[in-house]
Amino acid sequence: MSIKKPLTISEEASVQMPMKTVASLIGLVAIGTWAYFGLIETQNQHHTRLQLMEADVEDNTEFRIKWPRGLMGSLPADSEQFMLIEDLYKQVEKMQQTQEMNMTNKVNIEFLMKQLDKAQKDIEKLKDKQREFANGNGH
Repeated sequence: MSIKKPLTISEEASVQMPMKTVASLIGLVAIGTWAYFGLIETQNQHHTRLQLMEADVEDNTEFRIKWPRGLMGSLPADSEQFMLIEDLYKQVEKMQQTQEMNMTNKVNIEFLMKQLDKAQKDIEKLKDKQREFANGNGH
């Protein structure tokens, strides 16, 4: 039977290793550290890209909702068209007023034409009576 002794390591304990092994261990630690920080850097780049894309998606969503509602302003061409449409409405309104006035004038002209016709008939009757009187037939 062998008795197992616990392994005790103290500050004075010395370890002998070949230099090739020490250089390999240092190389492995350096490569591991380089790989770790490379992965962390890649992860940071992806995280930054995701944050930028998320901000773009939020801005796009806001734009997509607010633009059609007119909450984000309008294009200069749209503003110009709105001004032209407003001017056309004013012109149409003036034309309607003029047309209504012309319709009223037509009614007045027709009334006055009837009155003039009646006045001409009355004048002709008076002329006829005057001629009869002047000819001595009007006793």
